[in-house]
Amino acid sequence: MTTRYEQVQQDLKARPKTWLITGVAGFIGSNLLETLLGLDQTVVGLDNFATGHQHNLDEVQQAVTAEQWTRFTFIEGDIRNLEDCRKAASGVDYVLHQAALGSVPRSIEDPITTNQANIDGFLNMLVAAKDEGVVSFTYAASSSTYGDHPGLPKVEDTIGKPLSPYAVTKYVNELYADVFARTYGFNTIGLRYFNVFGKRQDPNGAYAAVIPKWTAAMIQGEEVSINGDGETSRDFCFIENVVQINLLAATAKAEATNQVYNVALGDRTTLSTLFDALKTALAQCGVEYSAEPRYRDFRAGDVRHSQADISKAGERLGYEPAFRIYDGIGRAMPWYVKTSNDKSHP
Repeated sequence: MTTRYEQVQQDLKARPKTWLITGVAGFIGSNLLETLLGLDQTVVGLDNFATGHQHNLDEVQQAVTAEQWTRFTFIEGDIRNLEDCRKAASGVDYVLHQAALGSVPRSIEDPITTNQANIDGFLNMLVAAKDEGVVSFTYAASSSTYGDHPGLPKVEDTIGKPLSPYAVTKYVNELYADVFARTYGFNTIGLRYFNVFGKRQDPNGAYAAVIPKWTAAMIQGEEVSINGDGETSRDFCFIENVVQINLLAATAKAEATNQVYNVALGDRTTLSTLFDALKTALAQCGVEYSAEPRYRDFRAGDVRHSQADISKAGERLGYEPAFRIYDGIGRAMPWYVKTSNDKSHP
């Protein structure tokens, strides 16, 4: 039986569209780009390289055919500039808005810049897309919106108070999207990402996500630090599941729009279990790591446990995550090992 995602891919192949991906040089954006070009779509990409990288785009170019690459137009610009947003949205059917400044710690250290990118930039993109009359607007929301609400699994309609400036900005995105639907009849879908991981996720810098950061340290034989006692848990979601739901959301029927959806597996993995899984996957790639992790204080702004209820996305969008956490780690690990040994890769 054909899944809705398979049907969407077939339909896009048969009737190509024009897409805008903001944050196209980033982790999620570049994976979306690779998939869409592989489906022979026309793609406009917008990025200012604040957190994205040229080498991500170079990798996509190597992964697709020369003809497919000619369908990509890159605009170096900033979502905080309305004219850049208007230029990028011109003539576009679907918008996948991924551009943002992520990271709870970064937002605590610099809430003003986070606000400018995540709220001002988001509003600029909403206005530009609305004025251009795009067919659909899908945006990256965040599981941080659940804040201090203790209930598990997380259900879209029940949230708590934000625990960081970053969480505030992502919640404001949802509020703006709702207001644009009510005021202008402009339809959107928000995707609350839960701990996405996979190839092209940056392992460097103070704000690197846990999987690439730990993996890079293990490959280099360096110490791994766990915030807290190791029992903190997350719902880790492989990048290919995220690509799937972005395409499902962009092509969703009208009755499924003006909603937010959890994007995850509906599962929980503790940090200690994750550490062991990464060690095992590395060993299968010929990299042995024998050191034990160092435990340190809990990190400010972090929630203790996170797990999503993904039934709404399944029922309304046809979301069926194809990769569990161990599958995803196994698929991603060769990329981490290869790029760590590639001197030309930053």
